[in-house]
Amino acid sequence: MALDEIDKKILRLLQENAHYTLKDIANKINLSLTPVHDRVKRLEKEGVIEKYVSILNKKKLGNNLTVYCQVTLTKQTYDTSEGFNQSILSMAEVVECNYVSGNFDYMLKVIIPDMESYHHFHQKKLSVLPEVSLINTVFVISEVKSTTVLPI
Repeated sequence: MALDEIDKKILRLLQENAHYTLKDIANKINLSLTPVHDRVKRLEKEGVIEKYVSILNKKKLGNNLTVYCQVTLTKQTYDTSEGFNQSILSMAEVVECNYVSGNFDYMLKVIIPDMESYHHFHQKKLSVLPEVSLINTVFVISEVKSTTVLPI
């Protein structure tokens, strides 16, 4: 799908603040309300805008630890991957799961309250999965940048 400059401006504004009204957006890009409405509806319909969300402050919710887990599976087969995928989907602590290339199979981003909680997650949820062969854990010391804004 080809996006013109007006579409891109709208998307940048919505990434900045999803609470902007169509009127706010129209004013910021010097366009009338109807074309802005039509463009936003088209972007939603075509799946460019997937959904609107609220971004929560993880530390204010007591989730002070971010962990990356590099997971190697027992076998690199479709069935093994699918079994692992299904298990991960039910784990609320895992906020991202990516199948990757390289020395391991998956990279997980885990948000959790503290080290004790991670130990429980590791021992009782992740390492007990039959598809898991090896877990390498990296703890985030300091978050330098975290954004949901995509380059447009």
